[in-house]
Amino acid sequence: MTAESTVPSPGGQPREYGFSSVSVIPPRGGVDGFRFPAGRRPATRRAAWLPLVAVDGVAALAAGQPLGEPQRHPLFVVALLLGVVGLNARASLYRPEPVPAVLDELPALCARVAVTWCALAALVAALSPAGALSARALAVGCALQSAVSCVGRGTVHWRRRRSLVLRPSTALVIGPAETAQRVAAAFLRHPRCGVRPVGIVADQSAGNEGLPVLTTGEEVQRALIQNSVRAVLVVEPSGERGPLLRALAEAGCALWEVDADSPSYDGDGHRTLAGFSCRRMSVARRHGSAGKRILDVSVSGTLLLLVSPLLLMCAVVLRLSDGPGVVFRQERIGKHGRPFTLLKFRTHRPVDAHEAATRWSVANEREMSRFCQFLRRTSLDELLQLWNVFRGDMSLVGPRPERPYFVGKFSQTYPGYAARHRMQTGITGLAQIHGLRGDTSIEDRCRFDNAYIDNWSLWQDICILLRTAAALVRPTGS
Repeated sequence: MTAESTVPSPGGQPREYGFSSVSVIPPRGGVDGFRFPAGRRPATRRAAWLPLVAVDGVAALAAGQPLGEPQRHPLFVVALLLGVVGLNARASLYRPEPVPAVLDELPALCARVAVTWCALAALVAALSPAGALSARALAVGCALQSAVSCVGRGTVHWRRRRSLVLRPSTALVIGPAETAQRVAAAFLRHPRCGVRPVGIVADQSAGNEGLPVLTTGEEVQRALIQNSVRAVLVVEPSGERGPLLRALAEAGCALWEVDADSPSYDGDGHRTLAGFSCRRMSVARRHGSAGKRILDVSVSGTLLLLVSPLLLMCAVVLRLSDGPGVVFRQERIGKHGRPFTLLKFRTHRPVDAHEAATRWSVANEREMSRFCQFLRRTSLDELLQLWNVFRGDMSLVGPRPERPYFVGKFSQTYPGYAARHRMQTGITGLAQIHGLRGDTSIEDRCRFDNAYIDNWSLWQDICILLRTAAALVRPTGS
């Protein structure tokens, strides 16, 4: 996306830019250096998967006892247990809902037990035809194991629900004071969800009613210690309070993003608490970030060496055709709201710095020279950003970085825009390979960018790079 052209219409939708911008850069002084004191971390609940695996073990053992050989053979029981545990783990049946219910799991559980028994029956028949399982043995085994497993899991879930009511997790609610108070009141009216809000974290109080409002890092730290806070409910874009959320996660708090307005989230990871659609948040460093950085350095370094003659030629032609000032430098917002200087070839000269910072971009303006139009149509003006990638300011793949002015506007207007800054910004991304470049919908870009972050993998980065390279064969401009 080019920064220096003069058509103010993001996403093709005219907007008024009279209100002040809102930066996603967290204010300094409030939570800088915030750390949970050593030795005072809140107690975490016992791993939820251990009792469930134990139940599956008992069910596998019980299913083989009333039957004859080979069902009683230890190897058969072990294979039965491993098969069921593997399938259940793949179906996330050992990561139950916050308020679990065995009836919700019943179809998936019984289906996986049946698949495991059928697979083992086929294997036994192939290895030892004389000892093949009869249809009756197969049916009884499936039914018995499913029944024992369901009864056991039901008992585990009942104890967990009872524990949630008797000993709920204390929580802080982060977001605008009015919305956060409304969400907190709803959770307090539904104690069975197992979460009890004890305070609101907001920039300013909305009144004297409701829970106490915490406005400084010191107040948050004090509330965290005194109430043994275990959960955090976030009702604003997570990019707004990145440092505070990371500190709370390091303190052992479970982070939940709560959709206070829309009916539900789409995709995996969706949960329901107190009637709100929620999903678990992770602000920790991803295990694959080292691999992503290695990919960035190796590819950008190699490309810089290969295209250096082309970069030099473009710079010379641009200097001869359009005069001095070949390289365009502009402040953009990167990961966690940190600003950096983006580099690209200059293809248009704005009237002044204010216009460059506050005017939207549209490709192929009539004022451009033919060579500048060529650079933008082929995206050659973006090649200098390989140096930004090599330096670590950007990544090859990620949400496109934008100027502080528009980051503030879009963060106010489009839900989820600030959350794009959870990951390093990039030269290309999932939104770009789906045609969302230039003057296209900002709302659609938010959706694709956040979907990319939520489902990130190194293979997905490679696929996006390959599709971007293929798209350069039919350039449409930036």
